[in-house]
Amino acid sequence: MTAPARGFATAEYRARVARAQRLMAQAGLAALLLTTEPEVRYFSGFLTRFWESPTRPWFLILPASGDPVAVIPAIGAPLMARGWITDIRTWRAPNPADDGVSLLVDTLREVVGPEGRIGLPKGFETHLRMPLDDLDRVTRAIAPRALVGDGGIMHRLRAIKSGAEIARIETACAIAGRAFARVPEIARSGTPLDQVFRRFQMLCLEEGADWVPYLAGAAEQGGYGDVISPATAAPLAAGDVLMLDTGLVWDGYFCDFDRNFAVGQVSAPVVAAHARLIDAVTAGLEAAKPGATAAQVFHAMDRIVTGGAGGSDAGRLGHGLGMQLTEGLSLIPSDHTVLEPGMVLTLEPGIELAPGKTLVHEEDIVIGTDGARFLSPPAGPAIPVIGA
Repeated sequence: MTAPARGFATAEYRARVARAQRLMAQAGLAALLLTTEPEVRYFSGFLTRFWESPTRPWFLILPASGDPVAVIPAIGAPLMARGWITDIRTWRAPNPADDGVSLLVDTLREVVGPEGRIGLPKGFETHLRMPLDDLDRVTRAIAPRALVGDGGIMHRLRAIKSGAEIARIETACAIAGRAFARVPEIARSGTPLDQVFRRFQMLCLEEGADWVPYLAGAAEQGGYGDVISPATAAPLAAGDVLMLDTGLVWDGYFCDFDRNFAVGQVSAPVVAAHARLIDAVTAGLEAAKPGATAAQVFHAMDRIVTGGAGGSDAGRLGHGLGMQLTEGLSLIPSDHTVLEPGMVLTLEPGIELAPGKTLVHEEDIVIGTDGARFLSPPAGPAIPVIGA
């Protein structure tokens, strides 16, 4: 596929604002107050790694009508001004005595009526990126205006991706697919696992990733028991199963899928389990139709990997994907979110081969009007073999 041009047209942001303001009107909200990286970026396009520093707070206010207002540290003004936001208000930060509080209060008083309700994302997977002491000061200073929950507005908005967003996720998937295809260049029996991790990230960057915030994996005989620990210097050995799971970013959007590799010849149960995982992913893809629920997709895969036992201690068999590595719904029995066109999900079934030994496979998909399609280049049933 051909990668899209970087950045979004202003029309994309205006469409997001219009959708948000319709939902705000239904909820009786005079504004949204947004403080986290994906929420600020969703409406502004403000893409920077500077969020890695926890020192400075950043604010975006979306009023009930009109364009968003950025209330940000002065160091961010040049980048914000390159986008479509024109009302940019700044202070010199850091200023622990008043780190944007007075400016934020003044702006909220200006754009919100005297008794308006201001929505803050408060539900699952949300957090507030400002000191709680400052939140208390803002709350008192803007009264009788009130800070309330946003009623899930941001969750609903971000769950449905535009075509432009889907194109970015698919581009990230293509980059990771090319990097996975080159794993035999960097891994074979005797290669330390930590070296594989470092070199795989290099492959991702060579193939076009902007950065690689997430890489997990393992290498053990007969499956693996832990896929979230840092890599050690233990060398790959003949008969190992090597798994690499990456979440790389292109133009602000993630992919998230993994690949398993056999280091030489692996056991028959591993070979069979890998093929069964591909069957489970296929079942999940077929179940992921508009109108189906997240729980139904879970059960379609779970019937194949556990015989319908209800999953494992891993907790879920997939999740939403987009501006963050994991976002939105979970493929679990209790999540009855109805699937809609534009939702992007991962399918991530796992099989227990023995106590403490599992095999996991993950792909990325998008829901269309007639069903789902792969965004990641799908793996075949045969586990790929690298040199022993």
